[in-house]
Amino acid sequence: MRSLPYFFRGPVVRGFGRGSKDLGIPTANFPESVVDSLPTDISTGIYYGWARLDNGDIHKMVMSIGWNPYYKNTKKSMEAHVIHTFKEDFYGHILSVAMAGYIRPERGFTSLDELITAIHNDIEEAKKKLDLPEHLKLKEDNFFKTSVSTTSNQILNGQHSLL
Repeated sequence: MRSLPYFFRGPVVRGFGRGSKDLGIPTANFPESVVDSLPTDISTGIYYGWARLDNGDIHKMVMSIGWNPYYKNTKKSMEAHVIHTFKEDFYGHILSVAMAGYIRPERGFTSLDELITAIHNDIEEAKKKLDLPEHLKLKEDNFFKTSVSTTSNQILNGQHSLL
């Protein structure tokens, strides 16, 4: 598995609409161009890290990268759940993400309730892990200090060193 942290940003696009409706857990979806630009050695599964919408505050997040076995997706996706309550949707805005760590591989679930419970457990684990000093320092990375143009569809991805 690739070493972390891993940094990328891209515009938020409409996904399948399941995060809020089916799960009660809104997600920000990245376009295929960002998903396709991931290095091949990034494993599918659930990750945690930091996210910033446009030039706003930095929040904890948990993210799924993969095929979403419960829904039997035919295309790989990246869906971030920013652990913050936003007043409105932010489709088209730029989401910057620093993946700090890996929680678990993706897996199939026998029921929607089982999936929802697993996601809530992932969120709680992400919150705890992001309070560790080695992950807290990622909030101060130069990646998040860069001003983002909300009018461009810039896509930046890659790994870089801290301050």
